[in-house]
Amino acid sequence: MNKSLTRSIGFWLLLVLSLASAGVGGWLIAGQVGTMTSTLLDGTATGIEVYVGQSLVVVGAALLGAGVIGLLIAIALTAVQALMPTAAPVVVEPIDWTSEADAVDAIEPATDEHPTPASSEDEAAVENDERQNGSSGSTATATKISVK
Repeated sequence: MNKSLTRSIGFWLLLVLSLASAGVGGWLIAGQVGTMTSTLLDGTATGIEVYVGQSLVVVGAALLGAGVIGLLIAIALTAVQALMPTAAPVVVEPIDWTSEADAVDAIEPATDEHPTPASSEDEAAVENDERQNGSSGSTATATKISVK
């Protein structure tokens, strides 16, 4: 979850749809309450304006509430993202291709022409290698000793 909220499509959808829902809900409430108030005060109110107006006010209130809840969730997500520790950026050094070529030229192939004198530890390692018979994970594999 190292993804930034500003790059998240879900976050932007939540924010935009919450604002749209709150806006439409507020518009429905303001329009219907204004119409009902003026017609009731004039005495020209009909059943449609009063009863349908009340239903539209309830729908508007639901949309306004959903929009406000969505905005609160978006604010909470932003706060939580701000509290989460971010991973430290990894510093990558540029590759110096000339030094790598020199290092490859400097490596000499290993030969068995001049064996080193064996110590008691080396003899024990050779005995262990012979018992493992080249199995995976053997000392011979780890130390690049040929397995018999």
